[in-house]
Order: sequence, then structure tokens, then C-alpha cells
Amino acid sequence: MDAWRETVGDALSANVYFGAVASIFCYGIGVYLQKRYRFILFNPILIGIILVVVLLKVFRIDFASYDEGASHLNYLLTPATVALAIPLYKQFEALKKNWKVTLASICVGVLANCAVVYITAKLFDLERVYYVTCLTKSITTAIGMGVTEELGGDVTIAVVMIILSGICGAVFGEKTLKLFHVTDPMAQGLAIGTASHAIGTSKALEMGETVGASSGLAIVVTGVLTVVLAPFFAGLIG
Repeated sequence: MDAWRETVGDALSANVYFGAVASIFCYGIGVYLQKRYRFILFNPILIGIILVVVLLKVFRIDFASYDEGASHLNYLLTPATVALAIPLYKQFEALKKNWKVTLASICVGVLANCAVVYITAKLFDLERVYYVTCLTKSITTAIGMGVTEELGGDVTIAVVMIILSGICGAVFGEKTLKLFHVTDPMAQGLAIGTASHAIGTSKALEMGETVGASSGLAIVVTGVLTVVLAPFFAGLIG
């Protein structure tokens, strides 16, 4: 059995497109499970991550081989991000009409995130490196990595935190909003986008155009505000 697994693993690793195909296939299984069973934890991204990890472990494939193939998908990240502008454009007038409330909501969300991280760090006596790393957990990865490095945090942990925040928003965001009776589409989108960036926005787009548009707007504004506010909060713990 071990020899068979190593043989299959070597064959898969040798294929330069293995990482991309495996990622798409595992994500596809997640989409199927979500549509078939409607279970809250059957989020395509979460299922995809779990299945890829299992696949690599079972066939003893090193991450570098997988990442080499999966990197082909990175070319799709930019157009996918730009595509968020489409629902934003369609709902531009509604967002423009409520720009004061929109900006205030996102500001409160960013301040709440930084404040919670600060309070948690004080309660559990976290080292500064981990404290500043957590400050960027709710912004998109590209911005979060740069800000974390600038503040002296751990970039690797920051990426993990950002992904986990996104997955939590995608998995639990809609249920949480229903629990607290948040029914306005714009408010739903702002909450998801502010807390869980692009991964959460993928779920927001499923909830409706207005939800997706406001969530996409929240990603941008949250990133900018975090860049401005994170250094101030970072200085609160020496």
C-alpha cells in the first residue's frame, strides 16, 4: 500500500498542472456538497482546503510540488477581484445615496476589530509580534501581508489568520446576520465585507447583488482604514 501511494504521489507531483487541477476538483466537490446538503459547514472553500490537505497527506506529496501547479490559478486572482466592480457599478447609485452611513459602518467595524484584538492581547498577555499580526486578520491578503511586515508581525501567521477570518465569514456570516435580525441587504454586505474580505464576499454575492456590491466596497475601505489605524493600535503595546 505504501509503495502504491508513493508511486501515485510521484506521478501526480510530476504533473505541472496537478496543483491547479486538484484545487479545482476539490473545490468542485465542496460546491456539490453545499448544493446537495445545504449544511452550514459545507462551504466550498473550507471543503476544498480540507480535501487538498488530505490528498497531499495520503499520497505524501510535498507542498512545493502542489504549489508549483496551483500557482497557475494565481493569474485568475486579479480578474476575479476586478470582477467585484460589476455588482458595485450596478448598485453605485444606492451606495452613493447612503455613503455617509456606509462609511460610518465600515469605520465602526474596523475600530471594533482593532479594539477586540487589543483587548484580547491584553487579557491573554500576547507578545507584540502576535498582537500586531492579528490586527490585519480582516483585510485582504495582499494588503494584510504588507501591513503585517511593516508592523513587525509574522506574515505566515497573518495569512493563516486572514484565511480563517474569511472562511468564518463565508460559513457563519449569513447565519449570524439572521440571528441578530440584520435584514437590510446593504447592512449585510458591509458587515460581511468588513469582517471577512474577499472570501466572505464570495458568499455575499450568492446572497444578492446589493449584498455583494456593498461587501466589495467594504473590502476596499476596510483595507485603507486598517492601513491607517493599525500602526496606532500597534503602538499601544510595546
